[in-house]
Amino acid sequence: MNGLATVLILIGLFLIGGVISFVKQGMGKSLITLLSISAAFCLVAGVLRLDYWN
Repeated sequence: MNGLATVLILIGLFLIGGVISFVKQGMGKSLITLLSISAAFCLVAGVLRLDYWN
């Protein structure tokens, strides 16, 4: 199940990249907040899943 943890972590990092890009472009605060929360959930779920299975 390490593959799922890896995918979740990669999606979280991808979303963080989107947050950084949107902040630089000056996009809306609600979109940035939504992406930040989604990135945090993906990263936490990936790390917890990786820790649980190893």
